[in-house]
Amino acid sequence: MREILKEILLNCRSGVNRRLFCALPVSRRTVIAHWLIPAEPARRFFQDLINDLARRYDAPVFGPHVTIYVGADSTDAVNATLSKAARDCEPIALQALEVSHSDEFIKTLFVEFGLNSKLRQLNQAIRGAAQNPSGYDLKPHLSLIYKRMSVQTRRHLARSIEVPFPEVTFDSLKAVRCVSPTRNRADVEAWRVMSEKPLGSIGV
Repeated sequence: MREILKEILLNCRSGVNRRLFCALPVSRRTVIAHWLIPAEPARRFFQDLINDLARRYDAPVFGPHVTIYVGADSTDAVNATLSKAARDCEPIALQALEVSHSDEFIKTLFVEFGLNSKLRQLNQAIRGAAQNPSGYDLKPHLSLIYKRMSVQTRRHLARSIEVPFPEVTFDSLKAVRCVSPTRNRADVEAWRVMSEKPLGSIGV
């Protein structure tokens, strides 16, 4: 393995087959993702949209969510971390900005949300309560589909979808065990919810 990596580095430096050789393997690990879950009626709207896109494009079905923090797989601390964060935070309203797309699998098609002080505080609360805190970069968005698609298809979908809510309220948290980075359908379907708490849930 060491010799293979050495050869890859030499090829990169010399400019030989740069496109083929220069992509060093990215290590994957199990993590705990902390999700913010939309309240009704937005929750049902987004779930129906996700279900419809999954059916039309043969993609995995998943629950609507905004990832607000990703940390180490500390199973023993999950429930305590989520309980503390939920207890100290009331439901959060986020401004829906636009439907965007990218060539990144986990951001195929998504709704962008504005970042506000309450969301930053919740992110910091989870980061502070979690064991082995990470440097997760908070960029709030709600994915609508996970699928490799042409840029033309993604662009068409982004232009055709209208979110009927200028603002979306989120009222609960979930902790989900997953593999990072998520690369394919099997990875999405392997997600497992470890804990769920309503925001403002004193004593639970």
